[in-house]
Amino acid sequence: MSKNEKCAWEKYDEQGIKEIFDFNEGYKNFMSLCKTERECVKETIRIAEENGYKNLDDVIKNGEALKAGDKVYANNMDKAIALFIVGERPMEDGMKILGAHIDSPRLDLKQNPLYEDTDLALLETHYYGGIKKYQWVTLPLAIHGVVCKKDGTKVDIVIGEDDNDPVIGISDLLVHLAQTQQEKKANKVIEGEDLNVLVGSIPLKGEEKDAVKANILKILNDKYGIEEEDFLSAELEIVPAGKARDYGIDRSMVMAYGHDDRVCSYSSLMAMLKVDKIDKTCVCLLVDKEEIGSVGATGMQSKFFENTVAEVMDRVGDYSDIKLRRALKNSKMLSSDVSAAFDPNYPSVMEKKNSAYFGKGLVFNKYTGSRGKGGCNDANPEFIAELRAIMDKHDVAFQTAELGKVDQGGGGTIAYILANYNMEVIDCGVALHNMHAPWEVASKVDIYEAMKGYYAFLLEA
Repeated sequence: MSKNEKCAWEKYDEQGIKEIFDFNEGYKNFMSLCKTERECVKETIRIAEENGYKNLDDVIKNGEALKAGDKVYANNMDKAIALFIVGERPMEDGMKILGAHIDSPRLDLKQNPLYEDTDLALLETHYYGGIKKYQWVTLPLAIHGVVCKKDGTKVDIVIGEDDNDPVIGISDLLVHLAQTQQEKKANKVIEGEDLNVLVGSIPLKGEEKDAVKANILKILNDKYGIEEEDFLSAELEIVPAGKARDYGIDRSMVMAYGHDDRVCSYSSLMAMLKVDKIDKTCVCLLVDKEEIGSVGATGMQSKFFENTVAEVMDRVGDYSDIKLRRALKNSKMLSSDVSAAFDPNYPSVMEKKNSAYFGKGLVFNKYTGSRGKGGCNDANPEFIAELRAIMDKHDVAFQTAELGKVDQGGGGTIAYILANYNMEVIDCGVALHNMHAPWEVASKVDIYEAMKGYYAFLLEA
C-alpha cells in the first residue's frame, strides 16, 4: 500500500476497528508497566512463559534436547532477551528474525546523586540517549529501577506511578526572570548538569546538617531498606510518570513514554506468539543500549545473540562452527525500529514523497544514516521485493520512507550490526510524532499493521 492509496483505517469494518482498539489496550498496558529495559524483560518473560516458552538455561542445565516446534527464551542479564521457535528445517538454512530494542531516552541517576542545597533535597542525573533537555523540565517524573546491595539482594523501586505515590520533577526558570535564558540556543536553554530532580524539602528533626537529605534517606531506608552507599550499585532511571493514554478525540492514537522502540518490541513479541510450528526457526530479539550505540554486554554488539544461537543449535543436536556461520548468513531480519511520521507543524524538514504518515501502516526504511547515508544499512532491492510480495499477500498496509530531508539529519538502528553477518536486513517499524520526547505519539492502526506485517514475515520469508 503506497502513501497515495487509502488510509489503512478504511480497510476495516466495525469489527476490524474493534480488534485494532482491543490490541492497543494490551499495548497500552505493556507501555504503562514497562518503562525500563528490566521491566520489559520481566514482562516479556511472564508473557512468554504463559505461552509455552521455556528458559533456555533450564533446558541446558537439564540436558534436554530441542525439536521442531519447541519454544525457548534466553535472558541476558535481565536487560535483553531472545525468543526462539525451533523450525522444521535445519538452522543452518537460516532464521527469520525480528529485532527491536527496549531501551529508551531517559535520565539516569548518577552514582552519588543525592545532595542538599538551600534546604532542598535533589538528585543529580546524567541523560541517556538523544534528548532535547528542555523537554524534561516541569514534568511529573517517576523513579524506576533496581538497587543491588552488598549482601546480594536486589530491591526493585518504582516511585511515582501509583495514584497514591508522590511524583518528582525538574524545575524551570520562571518566565519573568528568563530574558537571558531565552536568548540561548535550544540545546543550551537547559544544561545537562542542571537536570537535577527535586525530591524533598522537610528536614529530619534532630539533624543539624543536611537535614532534608537525611529525611529522604530515612524514608528510603524505612521503605526499601537501603542506605546512601547503596546508590553506588543502583540502576535508577528517571522517566515520565503516568500511564499510556488514548490520544485524539477519536482515540485513534496512543500517547506513551518509550514508543521508541517498545512499540516495535511489543508488536514483534505479539507476532511471535501467533506462530506455532514453522519451516525455519523464528527469533524475536529484544536488546538494550541501542540509544547509545548498542554497546556493552546487553547491547546488540555483544556476542549474546551469536552465542545463544549456538546454544540452541547444540540443543537441537546440530551444532558446528561452520553451521553457525551458515545459520547467521542465511537468515533474514526485520530490524524493527520506529520512523518519523510527517508532522504538518514542521513540514520544512520532511520531503513529502519520501516521508512516513500516520494511518498508512508499517514503514520500511531502505536506509537510515545521515548526510550521505553515513552509518546506515542499505537494504537490497531483492529483499524489498520479497517483502512487498509478502505484505500484499497478507493485506498488510505498508509504506516506505526516509528520516527527513537529505541534509537535515538522520539516525541509526541495530540493522547494520546484524548485516555484519551477511544476512538480509531492513529497517521496518512504526512512524511516530515527538520521537525521543518524554511523551511520543503513534497511530493505533499502524501499531496493528506492524504486528500483522511482522507475523506475515515470520510465516513467509
